[in-house]
Amino acid sequence: MRADMSLYRFGVEPITCHAWNKDRTQIAINSNNHKVFIYQKNKNEWKKVHELAEHSGHVTGIDWASTTDRIVTCGVDRNAYVWSLKDGVWKPTLVLLRINRAATCVRWSPLENKFAVGSGARSVSVCYFDKENDWWLSKHIKKSIRSTVLTLDWHPNNTILGVGSCDFKCRVFSAYVKDIEEKPAPTAWGTRMQFGELLFEQKESGGWLHGVCFSSSGNCLAWVSHDSTISVVDASKNKVVTQLKTSFLPLLSVLFLSESHLVTAGHDSCPFLFSYTDQGNLSFVTKIDVPKQSSQQSLSAMQLFRNLDKNAMVKQEDKSLETLHKNTISQLSIVAGDKANVTTFSSIGFDGAMVTWDFRAPSV
Repeated sequence: MRADMSLYRFGVEPITCHAWNKDRTQIAINSNNHKVFIYQKNKNEWKKVHELAEHSGHVTGIDWASTTDRIVTCGVDRNAYVWSLKDGVWKPTLVLLRINRAATCVRWSPLENKFAVGSGARSVSVCYFDKENDWWLSKHIKKSIRSTVLTLDWHPNNTILGVGSCDFKCRVFSAYVKDIEEKPAPTAWGTRMQFGELLFEQKESGGWLHGVCFSSSGNCLAWVSHDSTISVVDASKNKVVTQLKTSFLPLLSVLFLSESHLVTAGHDSCPFLFSYTDQGNLSFVTKIDVPKQSSQQSLSAMQLFRNLDKNAMVKQEDKSLETLHKNTISQLSIVAGDKANVTTFSSIGFDGAMVTWDFRAPSV
């Protein structure tokens, strides 16, 4: 059974990243180029209202701060910009990333007083605002990272950062910046909170890490890797790691729907629901977008043979995907609720489409 959903198309170019404003009336998307387009929702249609064009290379990450209404973007031009709306125009502010490779991903911290940028420079830039010079400074986390950082997520306490990279490893670091915030209280991840402290490192992932996500409590961190494995580490249980190797194509994004349910998506063009119990059991639940039954399944062998063309190939119309997305899903994002109880989430894909899913996770 399919969850309630709405499908929107923004052209034919792949959508590589997206972010929502606070009330979900606007969405910022990148269509595999150097620009960010902001769309305003009008009834059941989306109208382009702004264009952010400061980057000189492809945009790789977007995040929209809900409390301050600022947008941060990063790209392969090794730059990041913080955008503020002034007199109806989005103005960029310089970010001193100090990296020599492409920026790959960006995320605001929960309190939105800093943000983190992953890069091909085998580092994470944690950026904070310098009022005196009116720009954003950065401090680098490099400890033990051996390849490009592909994904980031913040712990709810605003100081712990989950990092996934191309060296097949998931790590958790302290991103505490003493210049702008008070020292955090100890957590299940550790008590030593100086900047860049390595709090966790998983050494057994079977591929590039494409997505990481903390749970609402912050005790659990989930990640998905290129070998189609989904993993969860529970800091409250001595950082025990539970892994589930799936038969799906590589997964690119993961999102907690509640403390006990999470959704993933990737090259299968379909979201998948998993459950995680207090006992540390990780299991597949269902496809959220279940394909309709193909008419081919009810045909006899002779009828199937007659439907082949002269090259013994099934006609093109019989080969189209029956999922809502017609190509890889690149990112999942929360639309309504929070990680403790997500009621609506969105997915974007290489088919130029965005789908919002109204969903209530079943009880375990």
